[in-house]
Formats: sequence, C-alpha cells, structure tokens
Amino acid sequence: MRIVSPLLKNLVYPLLSEGGVFHRTSASGIAIVTYHGLVPPGYERVDAALDGNLVSAEILRRQLCLLKAHYDVIAPEDFLAWRQSGQKLPRRAVLLTCDDGLLNCLTDMLPVLQEENVKCLFFVTGASAEQSRSMLWYEELFLLFLNAPGGPFEVSSEGIVIQGRLDGREQRRAIWWESVKRLSRADHLRRRSFVHALGKHFKLEATKAFCDADSASGRRFGLLNCAELRQLASAGMSIGAHTLTHPMLSQLPPEQAYEEIAESRARLEAVVQGTVWAFAYPFGDPQSVTPQVLTMAQRAGYQAAFLNFGGGLGSDLPVFALPRIHVTVAMSLPEFEAHLCGFYTRLQRYVGRNSDTGMTHS
Repeated sequence: MRIVSPLLKNLVYPLLSEGGVFHRTSASGIAIVTYHGLVPPGYERVDAALDGNLVSAEILRRQLCLLKAHYDVIAPEDFLAWRQSGQKLPRRAVLLTCDDGLLNCLTDMLPVLQEENVKCLFFVTGASAEQSRSMLWYEELFLLFLNAPGGPFEVSSEGIVIQGRLDGREQRRAIWWESVKRLSRADHLRRRSFVHALGKHFKLEATKAFCDADSASGRRFGLLNCAELRQLASAGMSIGAHTLTHPMLSQLPPEQAYEEIAESRARLEAVVQGTVWAFAYPFGDPQSVTPQVLTMAQRAGYQAAFLNFGGGLGSDLPVFALPRIHVTVAMSLPEFEAHLCGFYTRLQRYVGRNSDTGMTHS
C-alpha cells in the first residue's frame, strides 16, 4: 500500500480538518511556525523555487484565524519565559516566527499581525543593522542565473570558478543551488565580488532594481534597514538573529561559521537596544546544519535556536535544534493544520515503522 501526497492533501486532510478531528485529537506541547514574508500587491511571482516560501496576506489571515480558534498563539516573550524559568504554556501553544527580514515583513506582514493582535519573532541578518538597503545574495544569484542567456558559461573571480550550461529552468535551478553551496565556502566579500562578476559576465544587474522600497519588487526582495528594523521592534515584535550574511553554515570553516552566528547578535542588539536571545539557522535543513554548527548558537549566548523543518505540537524539544513548520504557498489550510497538530509527524513515524511491508509516504 502506498500513501501518496495528493490523496492526503486533497481528501484526507480536508475531511479530518473539516470534521474537527485535528484539533480535537492534537498532541499537547508547543508548535513553531515559520514564514518568510508576504507577497506584496503587484508583485508577479518569478519562480516556485524563489517565491514559493511567500504567502499572500489572505492566506496568512486564514491561518491566524484557525490558530486563534483552536490553538493558543503565544508571544515570543512567553516562549523565553518557558525556556528560562519553566513558565507554564497553554496546552496547545503556537509560536510564530519569520525568517530573512524582507521589507514586506514591515510593509505587508506587520499590519496583518496587528489586525489579528498576535506577536511574531522575526529573524533578520546583519544587513538589517545597516543604513543602506540590500538584498539576499543567493536570491540575486538566482535572478542572474534565471535571466542569463542560454548556453555554456564560465566565470572566475576571487579564486572561485563556476561553470556549466544554462538551458531549461530545472538545469538553472540545479546550477544555482550548487553555486549557493560553493559560494557559502567563501567569506562575504569574496562572495559579493563573485556575484558582481557574474552579473557583469551576463550583462545583468539585479540589485539596484530590486531594492527600490517604493516598488513591489523592492518590497519583495529588499531587506529591512536599521531604521525599519527599529520600527518593527517598536511595534512590539521580537527580533532574532539569522547570521550576518545568510551562508550555508555547514560549508564554512568553523571559525567563520561561529563569527556569522555570534557577530550578528552583537550588531542587531546595538540597533534594537535590547537582547537578541533567539537564532535561526540559514536554510535550516540537515544539509546546512551539522552537529558542529548546532553547538555554536549556545556558545554564542543564545537561549534558543531554530531549524526550518519538522515541527508540530510536541514537548521535550531540543532547545538548540527546535523544529519548525515551514509554511509555503503550496500548503493548503488543512495541510497546515495536519502539520500543526502533529498528525503529519505521527503519520510519518507510523509509515516508517511499516516501511518493511512496502508502505511508504511521499
């Protein structure tokens, strides 16, 4: 027997959700949800690999309404009190988080959170401690590969050589992801220099056009600057660190990885004039977060650190490898609740125990 995702998503999840089975039979504990911002009005999605993590304001509202109806959305301060002093949490507590610090977190996401009267823990990079605006280097890289002319290419800069052939979209995505891993091994200056050289090679320039705060693309790709970060904090939202430059930490030498983790906290605390107690690992998957990396956040003085996979109501969670439900635009509301209540995790465990009988889940 094979349980396939379309059957779960299109039939099983909706039936269980509409019948109230999910919230009536949910596990107790805490679930952590992670967003990556909202799609600003007027922005046309470029590619699923690039924009698939961004949801609409309407999707966010519907998810928040579900959470408020059947679960207990807690403030980040409540989570910290539970972590530090064992303060009791509601039976089905949910913490909202959001990664990367895109400008739309302030312009589009914050108004929805305020309307629904909920708090969120925003993880931002060291770029949000600066006065000028920039964009995530790996998103700029994606746009360059996506819009580059087809055919073979080779670019060399700062001792980094990347070559390949750009044809279909899948091939471009694959070259981009391999380049993300390669460039994560370099320090920030060499990485930026290479991305600039790549743009010159293809006769393309992504940064300027996508950092205009008055445009939909600027709100999609531009990162919060220090003044905007203070606005977000002044609105009652909590600020966490997401490294200085968002590399894949597993690819860096240990001393550089630790500097990315520790120095981002120091810079952000100087901007918000408060304690930055939480850290989120960039990319946050098993490929990018090794056991060695997991020890660094605690050593840097954080109270908790968050992954970007797993998640669902549970207890006895590893404080420096906290699982989160990664929300995507493709995730329906019933599927969202299936992850939230712990049903998805329990199903995976059941399927795993029965895998020797040929029962699998995709």
